[in-house]
Amino acid sequence: MHFMVIRRADAGSESEAFPGEPLERAMPDARWLHPSREAVRLHRSAGAWSIEPGPFPAGELAAGFAIIDAPSKEAAIEWARRWPSADAEGQALLEVRETGCSGGCAGIDSQSPPHLTPYAVLIRSSPALEAELPPPPEVIARMNERNAKDAQAGVLLAGDGLKGTAKGARVKFKGGRPTVVDGPFTEIKELIAGFWLIQARTVDEAIAWVKSYPFPWPDVTLELRAVASPRA
Repeated sequence: MHFMVIRRADAGSESEAFPGEPLERAMPDARWLHPSREAVRLHRSAGAWSIEPGPFPAGELAAGFAIIDAPSKEAAIEWARRWPSADAEGQALLEVRETGCSGGCAGIDSQSPPHLTPYAVLIRSSPALEAELPPPPEVIARMNERNAKDAQAGVLLAGDGLKGTAKGARVKFKGGRPTVVDGPFTEIKELIAGFWLIQARTVDEAIAWVKSYPFPWPDVTLELRAVASPRA
């Protein structure tokens, strides 16, 4: 089983100093996101796209994430409980989410390092996505075809859906001590329902990729976040 452990954002993670060298060293496989003032949200409604520039409220954001392999939700939570206490002076908030796409779309993980700027494309959740309502099979087939094509071309580095928060949990640290709260969670606006990790030469090229993707929903909101390169 695969899980996405999301480090929720806060005021500290929205600064250029985040994540800092000690946290990067402690979490070498995590992907850290640039502050949301560099981000955009793309909204599609009735077939038309609009773009909303950041910054966005920290409570709605992810600061970074790691994809882990664990035999169960309990094992993934235990992994999250060992998060470095130096992060946010032991006050970090994590979300543990099982990966997987309703309807059978295939996850992608090329395990290839990017040679262009990597961008995380995060699907903002909705009641339908949180309920895991599956798209029609022909729509899933189009998504799988596009994902495979873009992975072969080296544009798509990774991607998967996230199952509803009824299958997830939050790990909240206070003074370095973790408290676990099982889902579901009701703050739909704050949730992520899936992700793609792409690489592009420019943010405009990344936006064009988003607009060309065969999303299965007529109305959708996505957040485009540049992924920070490890410090030298």
